[in-house]
Amino acid sequence: MSDDNFKGVSLFTSPSAALDLPAFDVALLSGLSALGLPSEGILVPVAQRERVMAQFPAVLETLASGKRADSAYLSKFLAAVAAGLFDAALNYLWDETVQSVRTRAAEYDLNYFFDQAAQPGSDLRNKLHSSEDLRLIDDQKLLVAANRIGLISDIGLQQLDLVRYMRNHASAAHPNQASLRAQQLLGYLDACIEEVINLEPSPAVIEVRRLLVNIKTTPVDNDGVGSTALAFDDLLQDQADNLAMGFFGIYTRPGAETFVLENVRLLLPHLWPSVSEETKKQFGVKALRFSVNQQNDESQLAREFLETVEGLQYLPDNLRIPIIDAALEALLDAHRGWSNFAAEGPPVRELKRLVGESPDVPRSIQEKYVTALVYVFLTNGSGVSWAADSTYRELISRFTTREASFALNSITNPTVANRLYQPLSRTKFRELLELLDHKVVSGARRDLYLALRNTPEAQLAKASTSPAILRLLSEAKRVKSTTRL
Repeated sequence: MSDDNFKGVSLFTSPSAALDLPAFDVALLSGLSALGLPSEGILVPVAQRERVMAQFPAVLETLASGKRADSAYLSKFLAAVAAGLFDAALNYLWDETVQSVRTRAAEYDLNYFFDQAAQPGSDLRNKLHSSEDLRLIDDQKLLVAANRIGLISDIGLQQLDLVRYMRNHASAAHPNQASLRAQQLLGYLDACIEEVINLEPSPAVIEVRRLLVNIKTTPVDNDGVGSTALAFDDLLQDQADNLAMGFFGIYTRPGAETFVLENVRLLLPHLWPSVSEETKKQFGVKALRFSVNQQNDESQLAREFLETVEGLQYLPDNLRIPIIDAALEALLDAHRGWSNFAAEGPPVRELKRLVGESPDVPRSIQEKYVTALVYVFLTNGSGVSWAADSTYRELISRFTTREASFALNSITNPTVANRLYQPLSRTKFRELLELLDHKVVSGARRDLYLALRNTPEAQLAKASTSPAILRLLSEAKRVKSTTRL
């Protein structure tokens, strides 16, 4: 039947499909009684069935004939309605809806969809490879993932959540004593058709799919980056976050071709400003999951992904601590080596990249971080590192109040105190105090700060042995530094 002739058809009243439902009920229920089986409350009243069957064509008319031809569960839905089994009909409707989502996901981008449905590195994600594996994703996760990439709207997800609830509590999927009425069932049918089966993806969703395909098939040159990045401006927040997740999934999948990784590295910096902070933090969590699962290749690729946008500060502390510690050791080695004026530049810039533009240093390594920076900032007494001094100043000026306290306390560290015998180092210590002025504003720590600022330069090396300084250190409840440089 063509779409033009479909409208207005009533399956119940059409002569070619006339059904004697009352007679069917009598025969079936009598048979059940004869077998000693329950016959009360088994079938939905005929009037309710007639209503669904009469309105079914009008609800279905928006569905293209090509899609109707593949909708076997809708046929079963109608058969169950005719039989008076609304609970079974709802179950078939849900099966059709889930099948439609799976088909759309397979046609869109499977790996991208899998990355939305399961955490990278999780047991479930490791099992997802082909369209056959879509069945391993439970219905709720399937719908949420479809919503994330734009295959289901936010309103549609809410409506389908109600259908899913009713399917679980009033359908034949699970034992229950609930009953469904015609208008309820018709409403669920309409929601599933309009919000899933018949829904066309938005232009932005189509553009994201095109981009994901191109990234994995065609090298992106520098000229093409600008035009591609323009599409990012039209993305909603969720779409930008999900596209970034797609990039992450592509990049951290071992075995990707070199040009694919290069494509991500070229495009990601243009997308990054549009990505939410919560999603950026999720990349760090995913990197941790790779590490915990001993997926070393994926863990390294996750770090490279974040390095591309100078985002290593989003790694969890237990991953960042050894990285920051290694950077501090590299900085100290450069400081103690030959040509340190030039050599200190690269490692301190790497340290800055690791802690971020708004430095976030794990608490367990803050003391070493601060003490090391104070130590190198004071110089070796021979001259200032022209390649690193401005970065030292920048990092010190961004100390937290806790880190500023460690900086004041560094005078108790023997390696720092020994530096203060050098005239240049004493001058740099004065500069350090100026940078800390607004970091220590009250209480015993402020008193300690003022005492150090008023200490004659010649006495700075032995300041920590002064009774007045020792008393202030005690009042500030700072213990002697144990950091070894």
